Amino acid sequence: MEVVGSLGAKVVIDYRSHPDRTDDLIEEIGELGGQAIGVQADVGKLEDLQRLVDTAVKTFGKVDVMVNNAGIETRTSILDTTPDDFDKVLNVNLRGVFFATQYAAKQMIRQGSGGRIINISSVHEDWPMPNNTPYCVAKGGVRMLTRTAGVELAKKGVSIVNLGPGAVATPINNSTMNNPDLLAKLDSAIPIGRMAEPNEIASVVAFLASDGASYMTATSVFADGGIMMSSPGL
Repeated sequence: MEVVGSLGAKVVIDYRSHPDRTDDLIEEIGELGGQAIGVQADVGKLEDLQRLVDTAVKTFGKVDVMVNNAGIETRTSILDTTPDDFDKVLNVNLRGVFFATQYAAKQMIRQGSGGRIINISSVHEDWPMPNNTPYCVAKGGVRMLTRTAGVELAKKGVSIVNLGPGAVATPINNSTMNNPDLLAKLDSAIPIGRMAEPNEIASVVAFLASDGASYMTATSVFADGGIMMSSPGL
C-alpha cells in the first residue's frame, strides 16, 4: 500500500473476506497520507459491483480510477473442467470485470471528468497455460474487453488498460510457493530469476493511474520478469 498511500489517493478497498486485514490496510494508507474505506462486495454479484461504485461516489464524490483485481482459478484442463468450475472462474474473472467496467464507465461519463479503468489481467491473456483452461479463457476475454471497450469509450474520456503480471508472490500461487521443486522450476523459467513481489505490480498500477499514462488505452502492459519471452535456446 506504500505506493497508493504516498500518492495521497482516496481508495475504496473491495473485500470479500478478511475484514481485519482490510482494517489494517485502511490504517496503513492513512499513515502514508491517503484515505481509504472498505466495502464488502462479491464481484460476481452485480448488485455488489454497483454498490461499490455508489459507495465511492457517496464517500469521495467521484470515481477517477477503477482497478479490477479479483481473480480465481481451478487449475483444470479442457477435459476435466466441470460446468461449475467454468462458471465459477468466468463469473469472477470475466463477467465481473465486464460489468465493473460498465458501471465505472457510466459513472465516469456521468461525472463529466472521464476516468481510467485498469484490469489486472495476466500473461495468460495471450500465453497458454495448459491445465488452467478456464482461467486462460477468462483472461483472453478480458484482453478483448479492454481492446473493444477501450475503443468505444475513448472519445468519452474513459481509457482502459490491462496490466498482465507473470508469477506474483500472492496466495493464488501458494501451491507453487509451498513446493520447493515447483518454485525452483518456475524461477528457472523466469529470465529475472524470481517471482514478482506484489509492490512491483502495484508500482505499475500507480503509473497506469497517473497522468503519465494519459495516452494509453485499449492495450495491455506486461510485468512478467521476461517469462513470456523465455526460450530454452535450442
